[in-house]
Amino acid sequence: MSELLSKLGAWRGFTAVVVGDYMLDELVFGNADRLSPEAPVPVLHVQREEHRPGGAANVSLNLIAMRGAVRAIGVIGADAAGERLRSQLSAAGVDASGLVADGARPTTRKRSLIGLAQHRHPQKMFREDHESREPLSSAIEESLMAALERALGGADVVCLEDYNKGVCTARVCGRVIELARQRGIEVLVDPAAIKDYSKYRGAAAITPNRTEAMLATGLKLDDGAVPGDYHQVGVALRHQLDLDAAVVTLDRLGILLCERGGAEPVVVPTVAREVYDVSGAGDMVLAALAGSRANKIDWHDACVLANAAAGLEVQVFGVVPIPIERIHAEVLRRVGSARGKLRSLSEAVVEAEAARREQRKIVFTNGCFDLLHSGHVWLLETARSHGDYLIVGINTDARVREYKGNTRPIMPELERATMLSALSCVDAVVVFDEETPIRVIQELRPDVLVKGGEYSLDEIPGATFVQSYGGRVVQVEMKPGLSTTSILRRLGAPADKTSTSDVVARFTHDRRA
Repeated sequence: MSELLSKLGAWRGFTAVVVGDYMLDELVFGNADRLSPEAPVPVLHVQREEHRPGGAANVSLNLIAMRGAVRAIGVIGADAAGERLRSQLSAAGVDASGLVADGARPTTRKRSLIGLAQHRHPQKMFREDHESREPLSSAIEESLMAALERALGGADVVCLEDYNKGVCTARVCGRVIELARQRGIEVLVDPAAIKDYSKYRGAAAITPNRTEAMLATGLKLDDGAVPGDYHQVGVALRHQLDLDAAVVTLDRLGILLCERGGAEPVVVPTVAREVYDVSGAGDMVLAALAGSRANKIDWHDACVLANAAAGLEVQVFGVVPIPIERIHAEVLRRVGSARGKLRSLSEAVVEAEAARREQRKIVFTNGCFDLLHSGHVWLLETARSHGDYLIVGINTDARVREYKGNTRPIMPELERATMLSALSCVDAVVVFDEETPIRVIQELRPDVLVKGGEYSLDEIPGATFVQSYGGRVVQVEMKPGLSTTSILRRLGAPADKTSTSDVVARFTHDRRA
């Protein structure tokens, strides 16, 4: 896992080619508070409509959110829906020049009616599909192949997204895999729910769900099967299709990985979470695996990343691209569960960026936080009220001793971090060894910097920097008589050493790093 975190920390942009069934999802939202008087069916009082890229187009947007440059290869109709889809993809940064317009078929559209009953969560009531499943004509196939050859130059990875809408013919799939292999580019396939997978033979990996995998292999397992029971399914797929890896998604059981090279199949377990909508989870797995492989992440860690990404996807309604920063933060959360909310500075930067991408305000405050008391809690809860994500910086033991004397701190830094992690208002804790937290602040770029009211503005390190980009500095009036020093005095402990003015200046003045 440490290698995965290292790779995520060095994550770079990449170029992906996405071949497959491009669709337009049409969402019709409304209230469903009554039944029709003519029949026992709900009536949808339409409030608004949305149009979103779907199918292979959703994979493309997921890759964009992972910092990919995406080239779309597919077929749309010569109609208004096709132009809308092309325009939306282009606006999102996808190169849509490889979408071939076919006047003989419509753009695939999925129109979902979504009702909100009694002001609760939206739920799909019904879906209309407008599509053709006829295989492509020879002329359209040729146009598609020409667009593919142009797109492969400089590509890092190819995604093949097959929804069995007629675009991913045996000829198209075979040519995609052949051209990519000639160039040393991996092809990752999200297969259709069909019995014969032979058209995917020679791809680097395939990512069916367990139902699709059983259909393709003819192996049947009941609903009570445990992860180990699926090993035979993964092995069969890998051998039959000459794959580097068979990646079978097992819903709540996780992801089964069967690699080339004789290694035993392994299951990457999922994390229990509330599932709201499974739409788009398979697209997310394909995109996360593709981004991982483009960043030279091994298959196992790629599955860990894909598992985390899919878990985030099922917690939202509809298909929503998940930024790589948020996926990185989720992996950090899983890894860091044993150490509470303690983060390295680089990890905190990732989590702050993920929160910022969700329009959440980042708040930072710092201190020794020795012998956690109600005055500290007052400061931290007040700090959190000024934003949505509170990061607390604490001094190392060595710096506390330098500032307050050899009898301090009472609690070592890891114990202080543990105590702070237990507070619901605190989202992350960072230990820093410099005299001031200016470097931490410069890396985090918080929206709000909070410090106790006993300090003047020029005694708050980082204040000038935060204000320089429009951030706010908030001074919180502290509760009188509530401090670690006063508590120790009541206990009869020796007083802290009196710091000289130059020491105070080093630790408190707002100096640039």
